[in-house]
Amino acid sequence: MKAWRVHENGEPREVMRLEEVPDPQPGPGQLLLRVRAADVNFPDALLCRGEYQVRPPFPFTPGVEICGEVLEAGEGASAEAGARVLAQPPLPDGGFAERVLVDAAAVRPAPDALDDAEAAALHIGYQTGWFGLHRRARLQAGETLLVHAASGGVGSAAVQLGKATGARVIGVVGGSGKAAVARELGCDLVLDRRTDDIVAAVKEATGGRGADVVYDPVGGDAYAKSVKCVAFEGRIVVVGFASGAVPTPGLNHALVKNYTILGLHWGLYNTKDPAAVDACHEELAKLAAQGVIKPLIGGRVPLSGAAEAVQRVFDGTTTGRLVVVPGLEGDAA
Repeated sequence: MKAWRVHENGEPREVMRLEEVPDPQPGPGQLLLRVRAADVNFPDALLCRGEYQVRPPFPFTPGVEICGEVLEAGEGASAEAGARVLAQPPLPDGGFAERVLVDAAAVRPAPDALDDAEAAALHIGYQTGWFGLHRRARLQAGETLLVHAASGGVGSAAVQLGKATGARVIGVVGGSGKAAVARELGCDLVLDRRTDDIVAAVKEATGGRGADVVYDPVGGDAYAKSVKCVAFEGRIVVVGFASGAVPTPGLNHALVKNYTILGLHWGLYNTKDPAAVDACHEELAKLAAQGVIKPLIGGRVPLSGAAEAVQRVFDGTTTGRLVVVPGLEGDAA
């Protein structure tokens, strides 16, 4: 079968190689899946660059979440052949491949309301948004939510979940094209970081109060502006550092303004509180069935285009999610 593999760290388009590898065979407790769609996440680029908190041995295959079809079950694993499921293939053998092995206990049914690409993009981004906004920040209806990178894969999920909660959502983007996407997602106010005074605009829109909750997957300058326009008893959820700059919080400032800085590493819930992850998946599936949430797909690319897709996500030139769909036109027969 074909799989993308990384033999050394560097830029994704330079170090990802599409290779022929042996077909995997399911062991005890494992399922063999055909990859129907593999979502591209920012961590995929960080893995290639050697900058992620997990460093798998070389060679490894990126691709941390997929929608797949059950082909075969190993000893002790039970699953219906042909079932459509969501899974996170364990590294070093990720999802940018034609087939993958996964732990049978960790797969979840793919929502019928979503196609393969949408389903592949549901799990990590929306789980992160749900835990960040509800478990950590306790977002309430009527509050103001400020979302950085609102037209991106992570930000767009937070926008939809914020609107579903009944919050007023202010989205921050970079450029007019991304601003149009954020408006279509339902942002009540869209600000362009390239042209707008973010701090002044947020204060004006909230009558001087500021944002009750800030959702920040960017870091750097985005965080610096957030602390200047967060409300009394506001909550800043630190999700990631897509800008590449990790802020150094001024704790004296947090004390004087009476706001909370909340870290969110969603992956820890898989080991610390897996029941909460299951409950969250059920809630997200209900919201998808109701049409309240629907992953924004910025593009579907063939397996042969995965390296360039990962590079584009790292470069910040995309909106929504890019999804690798093996078998699309462009893949060799």
